[in-house]
Amino acid sequence: MIFQILGLLILGIVGIVILIDVIPIFMDWLSRIHIGRFQEKQIWNKSITNVGIKWLQSTPKIKVTDQTRLVAIDMLQGNYTKNAIQYWQEASLLLGLAGYVKNSPDKEIKQGIIRFLDSKFNKQGDWINKPKHVDAAILAYAVMKLDFVDIDRYKAALDSAWELIREHIGEEGSVTYRKFMKDYRYVDTIGFICPFLVAYGIRYGHEECIELAVKQIRTYEEHGMLEGYYIPSHAYQINSKVPLGLFGWGRGLGWFAIGLIDAWNELPQEHVYKGVLETSVKRFAKAAIQFQQEQGNWNWTVTRGESRPDSSTTATLGWFMLNASQITEISEECLVSAKKATNYLMKVTRRNGAVDFSQGDTKDIGVYSMLFNILPFTQGFCIRMMNSHFSSKVI
Repeated sequence: MIFQILGLLILGIVGIVILIDVIPIFMDWLSRIHIGRFQEKQIWNKSITNVGIKWLQSTPKIKVTDQTRLVAIDMLQGNYTKNAIQYWQEASLLLGLAGYVKNSPDKEIKQGIIRFLDSKFNKQGDWINKPKHVDAAILAYAVMKLDFVDIDRYKAALDSAWELIREHIGEEGSVTYRKFMKDYRYVDTIGFICPFLVAYGIRYGHEECIELAVKQIRTYEEHGMLEGYYIPSHAYQINSKVPLGLFGWGRGLGWFAIGLIDAWNELPQEHVYKGVLETSVKRFAKAAIQFQQEQGNWNWTVTRGESRPDSSTTATLGWFMLNASQITEISEECLVSAKKATNYLMKVTRRNGAVDFSQGDTKDIGVYSMLFNILPFTQGFCIRMMNSHFSSKVI
């Protein structure tokens, strides 16, 4: 009798483990039936926004590994997801929804945003759980883009984000990705910190923040870009200045694009660095457009037409192009690029409004995910792109 019970218990555990593996695969297959049927951009916008507010309250966990079998073991070992990954997922959703509520009186979405803020910050306006990595700076930036709340209420959290960045400044004056990786500079960090540094510096009169953001971008331009093509490597070593990882990693271009265009957007027209960053915007726009595919997407390796399309790259570069179109010299080509990107993203949106086929989380320098699925980061930038202040004239 004992052996029978033990046998049934083992079978039950095995069954649960198999279900944990099989159910997500089945649900992905089911969700992709009739994918890409959206024709009207306003309907698409409302659909992706509804998913965005839902995910802001309960953000899908992004896997650290590419493991699709025995996933339960990853869960038990704590290798399934990490908080640092979640910061930029949540930030993107919040940025997108911040854009949406500027153009819509939707009280439910505003209330949903307030509930999210209450889950992250205490009554003193500081983090409930203090972040340890600079990834959190992009979430702090997203809070600063909410024009219907009192931003100064969260000043303690914003100050904390600035202090966290300062703690990650290396000996040569640029910001590290992680304290234990002090010899490397990652392209991701430009997207994580530069928009926040400029917005925070302008709002609270800290010129050193703006100086640091510009230094982070310009130093990367000097050491981390492919000569003749102006696309970033994944990282570079600060002593040897040797670039590391892949030149043309799609989301790497996306991180550089976000950091550059949002930092440029935040600067007043008369600021001394406005023209400096504008030169970089023009140069990067021309470089990135070269690698946009005919159907409007960028691939996960932008330099290879044979590699898979990546929705996260396409959404972030689409956002970049839409904003870069403010510059007269490159306006027309950027508008065409942004429109093509939007049309592609509509074609890879599931019928429930979730944008599909984004590359999963990167494992290490030069070690990239081969899973392509939903990603809140992509969802947020699609919403953000559709609700930018001049989007109605373009897309």
